[in-house]
Amino acid sequence: MNLKKNMGSADRLIRVLVAIVIGVLYYQNIISGTVGLLLLLVAAVFVLTSVVGFCPLYWPFRINTGKSKD
Repeated sequence: MNLKKNMGSADRLIRVLVAIVIGVLYYQNIISGTVGLLLLLVAAVFVLTSVVGFCPLYWPFRINTGKSKD
């Protein structure tokens, strides 16, 4: 399994922004319960994949939103 970066900066920024929105909505009790916890888990995965620059779901489909090296 090749763990080269497959996410571009725009993709990473969008994921972080979505994670922040989910965090704020959870903190303000707009989302709560099981749905809130699942969304917090999704937000954590978004932040982690943004920091690493690799999305495991992109890999099997050979999706690369980063700059090509051609």
